[in-house]
Amino acid sequence: MKNSENDVYQRAIVRAKRSITSLPFKRFFYERVDQTAMSAEELCSSVDWQQYVFVPFGKERAEEHFNWMIKLGILRREVDGQGLTSRIRLTPLGRKIIATIHGEIKRSGIRERIAETLRRHKANI
Repeated sequence: MKNSENDVYQRAIVRAKRSITSLPFKRFFYERVDQTAMSAEELCSSVDWQQYVFVPFGKERAEEHFNWMIKLGILRREVDGQGLTSRIRLTPLGRKIIATIHGEIKRSGIRERIAETLRRHKANI
């Protein structure tokens, strides 16, 4: 990789790591979507949702989180014979980031989560 490409890649890693700690997903969620695809509906209707997330939320909010993580390069949509599906999987970048986090993902404080929400909003404008 050229230096400028490496710089962009390193900034992407920093941005994704920061976002992961601000998102409501536990390590088990990322491990699950590394092994098998999952949709927002499957996540939200799961009887053991507490294994996957710190706080409950609906399907629409889950999709918002998924779309943000897709933009960051952490997740990707699964593809079947007819194209993209509603199911997501972990990307190689996502795997690399999760591998650097030992134990459960420690959530950011409220101040950092608010700042991350503002960054997300700004990116979507």
